[in-house]
Amino acid sequence: MDESQLSLRLSSAATYVEPGDRLADIGSDHAYLPCAIVSKDPTVFAIAGEVVDGPFQAAKNQVQRLGLTDQISVRLGDGLEVLSSKDEVSVITICGMGGSLIASILDNGFNKGHLTGAERLVLQPNVGERTLREWLVNHQYSVISEEIIEENDKIYELMVAKKVPSKKITATETDLTFGFYLKDEQSAVFKKKWQRELEKNQYILNSLTKSSTDQQAKIKQFQAEIQKIEEVLK
Repeated sequence: MDESQLSLRLSSAATYVEPGDRLADIGSDHAYLPCAIVSKDPTVFAIAGEVVDGPFQAAKNQVQRLGLTDQISVRLGDGLEVLSSKDEVSVITICGMGGSLIASILDNGFNKGHLTGAERLVLQPNVGERTLREWLVNHQYSVISEEIIEENDKIYELMVAKKVPSKKITATETDLTFGFYLKDEQSAVFKKKWQRELEKNQYILNSLTKSSTDQQAKIKQFQAEIQKIEEVLK
């Protein structure tokens, strides 16, 4: 199995794993990502973490079938609790979950000492990106790269983050909502995502203005949201 067999969203995450990395892929989904990376680059060692027994067994079977048991350790456990200090993990990938869930996995790992701050984080939320960016900023992580990908009519944002303990990380409201780099790059997928969001908000605003009850507070809220999106899309 090589990277060409991965989905587009996982292929994009794979590009941020470097030769010699010690990878932890959390919520590994059949261990597709570690198997593809290790098959291509035998210098990488990987841990595939699963919290549910069924996917854990599926990941184990996949690794055994490909003869990669020496290079990929499949583990059953909750989030980063599958890791120990002996693993010396250099990169953590968490892909295809909501941003709030990814943030809670990182938070739990941080509080229990499984997240040391030495690791590069490669995160791919499918919703709730702002919540995840807030967590990163609040925990002194600098977002060093971002991508936005569309696959099967779903849009995924990818963010790569590194802890910078020596300086305070700051972010504007616009950074948190629209991305540190994505808002400046203005790719076609970015525009598509926020045009959809704009239309949705305009539809809701239109409904609120026709309401028979007092909706002034909500109307103001949606007007502000619409203005923010329009400013970024200019």
